[in-house]
Amino acid sequence: MIRLNSDTETQPTAAMREAIAQAPVGDEQRHEDPSINALCERVAELLGKEAAVFLPSGTMGNVIAVKTHTKPGDLLLADAAAHVLRAEGGGAAMISGVMTDTIGASPADDTLPPGVFNAARLQASVAAGSALPSPYAPPATLVCVEQTHNFGGGSIWPLETLREVGQAAHDRGMAVHMDGARLMNAVVASGVPAADYAACVDSLWIDFTKGLGAPIGAVLAGSYQFIAQARRYKTMVGGALRQAGIAAGGCLHALDYHIERLADDHRNATRLAAGLQAMAGVELVHGMPQTNIVFFRVNGTGLDATEFSARCLAAGVRVGPVAGAVRAVTHLDISDADIDTTLQVMSEVIRSV
Repeated sequence: MIRLNSDTETQPTAAMREAIAQAPVGDEQRHEDPSINALCERVAELLGKEAAVFLPSGTMGNVIAVKTHTKPGDLLLADAAAHVLRAEGGGAAMISGVMTDTIGASPADDTLPPGVFNAARLQASVAAGSALPSPYAPPATLVCVEQTHNFGGGSIWPLETLREVGQAAHDRGMAVHMDGARLMNAVVASGVPAADYAACVDSLWIDFTKGLGAPIGAVLAGSYQFIAQARRYKTMVGGALRQAGIAAGGCLHALDYHIERLADDHRNATRLAAGLQAMAGVELVHGMPQTNIVFFRVNGTGLDATEFSARCLAAGVRVGPVAGAVRAVTHLDISDADIDTTLQVMSEVIRSV
């Protein structure tokens, strides 16, 4: 099976499994796990933040960050397709008691990548919603950005746009949190250091279970004060771990060996998109990919996204129907030959209609 439905399909390599097996361990909750401590120090340094905490998942990172930055009744602002709003089971509302509102990209500025908004749109959303003191409206205290933007087709936040959004938020007394699930994809594709992106926000996390290929783990970073409070909420939501070094071993290996190779995934995504673009009835939703995610529509083939995905699956290629489109995500378990096979399978599926 060629698994293109998500980069979470990655399997730990033999070398990563060895690193996991050999990792020194201790009680993570007591700060006594040497592998976890080393990982958090490395990620904090990588992101230019004072401290970091290891978490089982990135979604827990968003949940804890929202809780740490807000009070019940506050307003969280994010892009309409942001993972924190769309794909986390309502965790922000349930656990933090916040209201949410969405920010759209500026219709006057079609140069922005999908899922990216500018400072003007943030300011307009805040003014319309209500960060101004009022007994009738929730105070807007947090804006969330996503790098890269999953449902925006792996789009990258331009550094200058991110800086302007961060400054606009801070000028209004709002905190800024980054869902950095695929931050390292943005770093490799853009050449911008992770710390430069991180400097625009108050907190962020990176995920090790997507393109970096580890089986478990994310690391949330921020100021000493933020991480101290985040640790309390981590305990509250069941994130306390004991001999977690076995997970950190895989993450440390990924930092050493799996970052630069993300460029291979981006190249394969571009090859896939180019091949799809040449097929009759297929349309790329976001144009050529910036990183490793390709969204495309098959409406012109006589199939809908669900039926197309089912026929591909029957032929040995797994992709995912998402909101009327098809999503394909490249990762370290997808080879050049897999892309060739995938394009052949998809072409045959279309011709068989």
